[in-house]
Amino acid sequence: MMHDFKEVISMKSFLTMFKDSSKEFENVRSLTITAIFIAISMVIEKFTINLPFTKINFAFLAIAVIGMLTGPVMGFVAGMICDIVGFLVNPTGAFMPIFTIIAGLQGLIYGILLYRKQENFCIGKLSENVSLSIRAVIARVLDVVIINLFLNTYFTVKLGFIPNKTFTMVLEGKLVKNLLEMVIDIPLLVLLLPAVIVIYKKTITNRHSV
Repeated sequence: MMHDFKEVISMKSFLTMFKDSSKEFENVRSLTITAIFIAISMVIEKFTINLPFTKINFAFLAIAVIGMLTGPVMGFVAGMICDIVGFLVNPTGAFMPIFTIIAGLQGLIYGILLYRKQENFCIGKLSENVSLSIRAVIARVLDVVIINLFLNTYFTVKLGFIPNKTFTMVLEGKLVKNLLEMVIDIPLLVLLLPAVIVIYKKTITNRHSV
């Protein structure tokens, strides 16, 4: 009975998170933050390193921050906007809506795992800080596995961008590339999120004190 009760509470909290995140669209501060980090994401995209069948960039960092500060709903929308704007600024090939949805799922992942974790973050509060880092690592791993390795690769083959016979070779190449990239990605994410939280809290405090 107690286990069932905890599951109900957990599900209620999960659904509440989406409800709260949808309300971020009514918050001018959240909209401003999202717009700023979408712009940052576009700047980062300019430094993308294009390789055969894949590309290397750190635009996910901006999406992770949006997810953390505004939640999964705003994160999902922001991810799609980044994909659309990125295509308009630097069109390569035909526009594929399915990849826009996949880009939105990236923001959804970071939003689910990181939303409002900044509220408990405090320099010197080890347990909460470790919890944020663990969630950041899990979010990045899920992003890489679900988005980069599975969905992007699957639809790239399904839509005929690469032949079926090279699927295994491409997947292996992307797996190696993403594993190597995560050696840099994860430390960057773990260091960036606390820094953003500190700046965010100082900005909010200063505004309230004026």
